[in-house]
Amino acid sequence: MSGIDRFHVTRQASLAGLLVATTLLLGACQKNSAELDGIDPMATGSTSGPSIKETALLGKKWQADPKNLKLGLAYADHLKSFGQTEQQLQVLAKLAEYHPEDQALMTRYGRELVQAGQTDQAAGVLSKAIANGSTDWKVYSAMGSVLDQQGQYAQARDNYQRALKIVPGNAAVLNNLGMSYALEGNLKQAEATLRDASNSPAGKSEPRLRQNLALVVGLQGRFDEARQIASADLPAEQVEANMAYLQKMLAQPNTWQQLTDKPAG
Repeated sequence: MSGIDRFHVTRQASLAGLLVATTLLLGACQKNSAELDGIDPMATGSTSGPSIKETALLGKKWQADPKNLKLGLAYADHLKSFGQTEQQLQVLAKLAEYHPEDQALMTRYGRELVQAGQTDQAAGVLSKAIANGSTDWKVYSAMGSVLDQQGQYAQARDNYQRALKIVPGNAAVLNNLGMSYALEGNLKQAEATLRDASNSPAGKSEPRLRQNLALVVGLQGRFDEARQIASADLPAEQVEANMAYLQKMLAQPNTWQQLTDKPAG
């Protein structure tokens, strides 16, 4: 590996780590908002949540009839509400075996795998959904998320663009598109994308999108501007904590250069 290649890998790794850490900090006092990671929360159908007894009974019913898609999805919902991710994925995997042509099921299964961090398996499931002609924008957005995690940024953005053809101006997809540029190290394009998205009618009601914009602006050293953007949704003490964290990280030796410079050649 050449010196330029090593520098590029180091810069990408540093930026990815900082983006993850800072995004967690920015979201520390926020509740989950709608689908800004391209994966929306899936309701269980009950505002109070299912009971353990109800879940156990539903599980027995489904195990007696494992091809029953309606029962299986309901059981998976219950398991998810209790945080039983592995068991939920096992149910969805079994349903996918019986119903490989069901686009809604395969879309959901792939997105749940992305949420669980099982990107290799998610890529396989989502690829099948795409190959079967899926017209669900969430498939392409989720596939973009997988490719971003694998460092395949150009391919990820191709999928976000395909999603945007289905749902033009969708704030969730635009957010993912902007953060893809950021992960690749193209902070100026990330800022332009996130700024356009946050100024759109759909984006104006999405606080997490603005926080990502504040993050990208801050990564370029424009802390006063980042502070102003972040202040629209976060309390002053949280904003100051975020800015202090960013400044501390960027003040480390070589971090600023690695985060902002493009490699030559």
